[in-house]
Amino acid sequence: MTTATITPHAEIAQSATDRTKLRSGIAQVLVGAFGLWAFGLGTRTGDGVHTLIGFGQNPGTYQLSIPAKALALALAALAVLCGLATAFAPVSKAAQRWIAAVYFVAMVLAFLVWAAAGQSAGLPVPSVVLQTALATVPLVLGSMSALLAERSGVVNIAVEGQFLAGAFTAALTASMTGSVWVGLIAGMAAGAAMSMLLAFFANRYLIEQVVLGVVINVLAAGLTGFFYDRLMATNGAEYNTPPLFTPWRIPGLASIPVIGPLFDQNIVFYAAYLVVPLLWYMLYQTRWGLRTRAVGEHPLAADTVGIKVLGLRYQNLLYSGLLSGLGGVWFTVGNTGQFGKDMSVGKGYVAIAALIVGRWTPLGAFGASLMFGFAISLQYFLSPLNTPIPSAFLQMAPYAITIFVVAVIGAKARPPAASNKPFKKG
Repeated sequence: MTTATITPHAEIAQSATDRTKLRSGIAQVLVGAFGLWAFGLGTRTGDGVHTLIGFGQNPGTYQLSIPAKALALALAALAVLCGLATAFAPVSKAAQRWIAAVYFVAMVLAFLVWAAAGQSAGLPVPSVVLQTALATVPLVLGSMSALLAERSGVVNIAVEGQFLAGAFTAALTASMTGSVWVGLIAGMAAGAAMSMLLAFFANRYLIEQVVLGVVINVLAAGLTGFFYDRLMATNGAEYNTPPLFTPWRIPGLASIPVIGPLFDQNIVFYAAYLVVPLLWYMLYQTRWGLRTRAVGEHPLAADTVGIKVLGLRYQNLLYSGLLSGLGGVWFTVGNTGQFGKDMSVGKGYVAIAALIVGRWTPLGAFGASLMFGFAISLQYFLSPLNTPIPSAFLQMAPYAITIFVVAVIGAKARPPAASNKPFKKG
């Protein structure tokens, strides 16, 4: 009869995991307790105050009136319980992720109930869903772009620059030709060109990839800013009035309550959400995906069995640039209709943060992108609710939340083993 033994290294690792779990749970409990005080016991959700929650696509239709204080207290209390479970309950890692998701949803809902308490406009759920989905589009495309690169062993910090290059080129080309499709192709090509610049210097000259990515971002900001001043600022009618993609309404689905507006959007919107399951399938169910993951984890072993490591990295960085170029297209011909200097405002970096929080998986990065997209859209649907939160704080909230989440969750994430490690054959 044999008995299992636990090595000192395993005991140390388990102890560190337990301490991290305890600290995370206690932090959640403290934030939940703050929610109990701020959202449930504050004057805004006093006795007799109700929160109107609207589920119709038109304002004032299908509204549900709920006592704000009771609902906010219940949701914040649920968040506290989730924090206690995280800290002290012996649950699996999968269960911990579900508990974290419930905690996040409970805190967000408690905040929204507090924000809409006593306001005649109420909380329009379809508007919240739509604004979150729209804000998530570039984050999804950027995080999938960075995922392709890092799974291949190259860190693509240049997503921000690829966004700018794609946005500028799409706006300029669509304005001059009058065709959104030409603008789409040109914008994606510009993103791919920036990505191939990264691939060439990282793989050919083995330049440190993070530094190289930052330099490319600065280059893209400088070039687009220069040509904006020279062309668009002086003759916007000719160079910065691109047509927009028209929405493609999906019959039946567009009439579904709450989520119906999601099915009355343009092709770039649909492409952003379809690329997530497609990339998941390609990564985990195809030979290309297996080779990509092998190159990102152990390129020397991949090379030994005949995989062309550098060739695959070039190929995947081309795909990566096309995706981030499409994200740039969204900023102009897909959404706003014109280019502005530095209009991506750091969303490329937020997309990379979503990839880290999502642990370098398509579904995880998508979930993190939704979370950050919600944070970005806060200012749009909180403005009519007359909350005491300053508008400047709402503008910085997405970046503050990004830093906080990456600090809490990103510390436990581990990138592909060969990420940011140049490969030199022979």
